[in-house]
Amino acid sequence: MWIAGAGGVGREALDTALAAGTPVSGFLDDRAAGTTVRGLPVLAPSDLPPGSPYLIGIADPAVRARLAELLSGLGGVATTLVHPRALIAPGTLLGEGCLVMGGAYLSSDVRLGRHSQVHYNATVGHDSVLGDRVTVYPGGNVSGSVVLDDDCTVGSNAVVLQGRKLGRGAFVGAGAVVTRDVPAATTVIGSPARPLRKD
Repeated sequence: MWIAGAGGVGREALDTALAAGTPVSGFLDDRAAGTTVRGLPVLAPSDLPPGSPYLIGIADPAVRARLAELLSGLGGVATTLVHPRALIAPGTLLGEGCLVMGGAYLSSDVRLGRHSQVHYNATVGHDSVLGDRVTVYPGGNVSGSVVLDDDCTVGSNAVVLQGRKLGRGAFVGAGAVVTRDVPAATTVIGSPARPLRKD
Protein backbone atom coordinates (compact mmCIF):
# COMPACT_ATOMS: atom_id res chain seq x y z
CA MET A 1 0.00 0.00 0.00
CA TRP A 2 1.05 3.59 -0.69
CA ILE A 3 -0.17 6.40 1.56
CA ALA A 4 -0.90 9.70 -0.17
CA GLY A 5 0.19 12.46 2.19
CA ALA A 6 3.24 12.38 4.46
CA GLY A 7 1.91 14.88 7.02
CA GLY A 8 0.14 14.22 10.30
CA VAL A 9 -2.85 12.23 9.02
CA GLY A 10 -0.60 10.30 6.64
CA ARG A 11 1.68 9.26 9.49
CA GLU A 12 -1.38 8.31 11.58
CA ALA A 13 -2.52 6.21 8.61
CA LEU A 14 0.88 4.52 8.72
CA ASP A 15 0.39 3.84 12.44
CA THR A 16 -2.98 2.27 11.59
CA ALA A 17 -1.43 0.15 8.85
CA LEU A 18 1.35 -1.07 11.15
CA ALA A 19 -1.18 -2.03 13.83
CA ALA A 20 -3.28 -3.86 11.22
CA GLY A 21 -0.27 -5.69 9.79
CA THR A 22 -0.70 -4.03 6.39
CA PRO A 23 2.60 -3.53 4.56
CA VAL A 24 3.27 0.05 3.41
CA SER A 25 5.64 0.66 0.50
CA GLY A 26 5.95 4.40 1.05
CA PHE A 27 4.30 7.80 0.85
CA LEU A 28 3.08 9.91 -2.08
CA ASP A 29 3.63 13.63 -1.49
CA ASP A 30 4.79 16.30 -3.95
CA ARG A 31 6.31 18.45 -1.21
CA ALA A 32 8.41 15.66 0.28
CA ALA A 33 9.18 13.66 -2.88
CA GLY A 34 12.72 12.30 -2.93
CA THR A 35 13.01 12.14 0.87
CA THR A 36 12.11 9.51 3.42
CA VAL A 37 9.48 9.72 6.19
CA ARG A 38 9.55 7.24 9.06
CA GLY A 39 12.12 5.30 7.05
CA LEU A 40 9.89 4.96 3.99
CA PRO A 41 10.50 6.51 0.55
CA VAL A 42 8.38 9.40 -0.64
CA LEU A 43 7.39 9.62 -4.31
CA ALA A 44 5.41 12.20 -6.23
CA PRO A 45 1.77 11.05 -6.55
CA SER A 46 2.19 10.87 -10.32
CA ASP A 47 4.83 8.16 -9.77
CA LEU A 48 2.44 5.68 -8.15
CA PRO A 49 3.27 2.23 -9.60
CA PRO A 50 0.31 1.06 -11.74
CA GLY A 51 -2.03 -1.34 -9.99
CA SER A 52 -0.81 -0.37 -6.53
CA PRO A 53 -3.22 -0.09 -3.60
CA TYR A 54 -3.37 3.38 -2.09
CA LEU A 55 -4.98 5.23 0.81
CA ILE A 56 -5.25 9.01 1.09
CA GLY A 57 -4.00 10.24 4.47
CA ILE A 58 -4.96 13.90 4.08
CA ALA A 59 -7.74 15.68 5.98
CA ASP A 60 -8.75 18.28 3.35
CA PRO A 61 -11.68 16.80 1.35
CA ALA A 62 -10.91 18.85 -1.78
CA VAL A 63 -7.34 17.51 -1.87
CA ARG A 64 -8.67 14.00 -1.27
CA ALA A 65 -11.00 14.36 -4.26
CA ARG A 66 -8.19 15.57 -6.52
CA LEU A 67 -5.77 12.84 -5.44
CA ALA A 68 -8.37 10.08 -5.73
CA GLU A 69 -9.05 11.07 -9.32
CA LEU A 70 -5.33 11.24 -10.12
CA LEU A 71 -4.31 8.00 -8.42
CA SER A 72 -7.23 5.95 -9.71
CA GLY A 73 -6.56 7.38 -13.16
CA LEU A 74 -3.01 6.03 -12.91
CA GLY A 75 -4.38 2.56 -12.24
CA GLY A 76 -4.17 2.73 -8.45
CA VAL A 77 -6.66 0.79 -6.32
CA ALA A 78 -8.27 2.68 -3.42
CA THR A 79 -7.98 0.53 -0.29
CA THR A 80 -9.78 0.77 3.06
CA LEU A 81 -7.74 0.61 6.27
CA VAL A 82 -9.20 -0.16 9.71
CA HIS A 83 -7.23 -0.17 12.97
CA PRO A 84 -7.61 -3.47 14.87
CA ARG A 85 -8.76 -1.52 17.94
CA ALA A 86 -11.61 0.15 16.03
CA LEU A 87 -15.06 -1.39 16.46
CA ILE A 88 -17.26 -1.87 13.40
CA ALA A 89 -20.76 -3.12 14.22
CA PRO A 90 -22.74 -5.58 12.09
CA GLY A 91 -24.44 -4.21 9.00
CA THR A 92 -22.02 -1.30 8.64
CA LEU A 93 -20.51 -0.75 5.20
CA LEU A 94 -17.31 1.13 4.39
CA GLY A 95 -16.66 2.57 0.95
CA GLU A 96 -13.36 2.20 -0.86
CA GLY A 97 -10.44 4.20 0.46
CA CYS A 98 -11.80 4.75 3.99
CA LEU A 99 -9.56 5.22 7.02
CA VAL A 100 -10.81 4.20 10.49
CA MET A 101 -8.33 4.83 13.31
CA GLY A 102 -7.83 3.20 16.71
CA GLY A 103 -10.57 3.64 19.29
CA ALA A 104 -13.17 4.62 16.69
CA TYR A 105 -16.63 3.07 16.96
CA LEU A 106 -19.06 2.71 14.05
CA SER A 107 -22.43 1.46 15.26
CA SER A 108 -25.00 -0.71 13.49
CA ASP A 109 -25.96 -0.15 9.86
CA VAL A 110 -23.75 2.88 9.25
CA ARG A 111 -22.81 3.77 5.66
CA LEU A 112 -19.43 5.39 5.10
CA GLY A 113 -18.74 6.83 1.65
CA ARG A 114 -15.55 6.64 -0.39
CA HIS A 115 -12.35 8.14 1.04
CA SER A 116 -14.02 9.07 4.32
CA GLN A 117 -12.14 9.15 7.62
CA VAL A 118 -13.15 8.42 11.21
CA HIS A 119 -10.24 9.44 13.45
CA TYR A 120 -9.20 8.00 16.80
CA ASN A 121 -11.79 7.85 19.58
CA ALA A 122 -14.55 9.21 17.31
CA THR A 123 -17.99 7.58 17.16
CA VAL A 124 -20.71 7.27 14.54
CA GLY A 125 -24.19 6.21 15.68
CA HIS A 126 -26.59 3.68 14.21
CA ASP A 127 -28.12 4.19 10.76
CA SER A 128 -26.03 7.26 10.00
CA VAL A 129 -25.06 7.90 6.39
CA LEU A 130 -21.76 9.62 5.64
CA GLY A 131 -21.08 10.66 2.08
CA ASP A 132 -17.80 10.68 0.20
CA ARG A 133 -14.71 12.32 1.76
CA VAL A 134 -16.39 12.98 5.12
CA THR A 135 -14.07 13.48 8.11
CA VAL A 136 -14.89 12.91 11.77
CA TYR A 137 -11.96 14.27 13.77
CA PRO A 138 -10.65 12.79 17.06
CA GLY A 139 -13.34 12.53 19.73
CA GLY A 140 -16.12 13.67 17.39
CA ASN A 141 -19.53 12.16 18.14
CA VAL A 142 -22.06 11.65 15.37
CA SER A 143 -25.34 10.42 16.86
CA GLY A 144 -27.75 7.97 15.26
CA SER A 145 -29.62 8.56 11.98
CA VAL A 146 -27.44 11.54 11.02
CA VAL A 147 -26.81 12.37 7.36
CA LEU A 148 -23.49 14.00 6.47
CA ASP A 149 -23.31 14.92 2.80
CA ASP A 150 -20.11 14.72 0.75
CA ASP A 151 -17.08 16.67 2.02
CA CYS A 152 -18.48 17.39 5.50
CA THR A 153 -16.14 17.73 8.48
CA VAL A 154 -16.99 17.17 12.16
CA GLY A 155 -14.32 18.77 14.34
CA SER A 156 -12.58 17.33 17.39
CA ASN A 157 -14.96 16.67 20.30
CA ALA A 158 -17.90 18.11 18.36
CA VAL A 159 -21.33 16.50 18.69
CA VAL A 160 -23.99 16.12 16.00
CA LEU A 161 -27.31 15.23 17.63
CA GLN A 162 -29.71 12.52 16.52
CA GLY A 163 -31.32 12.86 13.11
CA ARG A 164 -29.55 16.03 11.99
CA LYS A 165 -28.57 16.61 8.35
CA LEU A 166 -25.47 18.50 7.20
CA GLY A 167 -25.26 19.73 3.63
CA ARG A 168 -22.33 19.23 1.31
CA GLY A 169 -19.10 20.79 2.56
CA ALA A 170 -20.50 21.79 5.97
CA PHE A 171 -17.87 22.20 8.70
CA VAL A 172 -18.56 21.71 12.42
CA GLY A 173 -15.98 23.47 14.59
CA ALA A 174 -14.20 21.75 17.45
CA GLY A 175 -16.41 21.25 20.51
CA ALA A 176 -19.57 22.47 18.79
CA VAL A 177 -22.95 20.87 19.49
CA VAL A 178 -25.16 20.64 16.41
CA THR A 179 -28.83 20.76 17.42
CA ARG A 180 -30.33 21.65 14.03
CA ASP A 181 -29.63 20.96 10.38
CA VAL A 182 -26.66 22.74 8.79
CA PRO A 183 -26.85 24.08 5.22
CA ALA A 184 -24.24 23.21 2.61
CA ALA A 185 -20.87 25.00 2.74
CA THR A 186 -21.63 26.46 6.19
CA THR A 187 -19.24 26.54 9.17
CA VAL A 188 -20.89 26.29 12.59
CA ILE A 189 -19.32 26.80 16.01
CA GLY A 190 -20.37 26.87 19.65
CA SER A 191 -23.03 25.19 21.77
CA PRO A 192 -25.64 25.18 20.44
CA ALA A 193 -23.87 25.49 17.09
CA ARG A 194 -24.46 28.68 15.09
CA PRO A 195 -23.07 29.79 11.72
CA LEU A 196 -19.70 31.49 11.92
CA ARG A 197 -20.10 35.21 11.25
CA LYS A 198 -17.95 36.67 8.50
CA ASP A 199 -17.02 40.19 9.57
